Amino acid sequence: MEQVGERESEEFTLVARKPYFDLPTACPVCLPLFIYLKLAHFPFRLSFNSIFPDSDQIPYVESGTYVAYNNENGGVIERLKQDGIVDLDSEFHSVPDWVTMKAMISSWLADAMMYELWVGSDGKSAYKIYYSDLSWPIGKVLFLKQSYSVKQRLGITKDNAEPREHEIYKRAKIAYGALSTRLGDQNFLFDDRPSSLDATFLGHVLVILHALPETSVLRSKLLEHNNIVRYADKLKMELIESSSSSSGPQIHSVPSSSTPKRGPSNGSSKPKSKPKREKTEEEKKFKRRAKYFLAAQLLAVLLFLSVMGGSDADDMELDDEDEGIVYG
Repeated sequence: MEQVGERESEEFTLVARKPYFDLPTACPVCLPLFIYLKLAHFPFRLSFNSIFPDSDQIPYVESGTYVAYNNENGGVIERLKQDGIVDLDSEFHSVPDWVTMKAMISSWLADAMMYELWVGSDGKSAYKIYYSDLSWPIGKVLFLKQSYSVKQRLGITKDNAEPREHEIYKRAKIAYGALSTRLGDQNFLFDDRPSSLDATFLGHVLVILHALPETSVLRSKLLEHNNIVRYADKLKMELIESSSSSSGPQIHSVPSSSTPKRGPSNGSSKPKSKPKREKTEEEKKFKRRAKYFLAAQLLAVLLFLSVMGGSDADDMELDDEDEGIVYG
């Protein structure tokens, strides 16, 4: 049963990456959190942070002095559960197959998504999600830097690229088959009730269907399972496309406390002064970093280029063919 803590009466803000591809946020990490809060009927405001495109703190949820970052305590959903704010999973941990399905989604499918975005596709989707607000030279180099980092994380080299790709897609195919069987004709994965696994899996499926190109191998494997596609379409209609309905939780796009706020308009009347809440040390630190973001990224570009110059071309795999795939 859904558990909602005493802090529900407070105003919470979800800070995520920007919307694209007809999704409220196209970020594969942010979208599951958005869906989780919607499944829990938990009221929140939605804000977008474009200052740190590669920050692992995004997404995060804030309310007053409370902040739950993505890179702390197992992620935002786990933190919200631990802090007693909202928990959809309290009765599922002893359910058979729960741990197995969670492992498949968080490892095999997460790896497959990462591979498709940064290595296995043309790269345009990842570039749009993460770097579209940056100047082209910085965005391009940061994309190549992240692509190289993903290859290292997935253990991909020039010598084993083909077998590793085969293994990644094979695991994804197995996971889709198992999840399709588990889902059947139900509305949700377990006991026909929503859980964090539905949020994570639905976020994955919607990014695959809407953000990846039609030539995507992962997309073609997902489309083999009609019940998963119906499941995603139905919940997208209920949770995202109907979000403006008065019966649903109210969601607004507002400036985050960690992003610069717009100044007053050029109208003759002056805005009323509003009391400002005192920022936490984490927020102050986060905002100070914003002032030096461009300089830091330029330094990262220079360092990355120096590494490229000193590394073996075969290991880096940044040849003309790769650049054509990403930016052609």
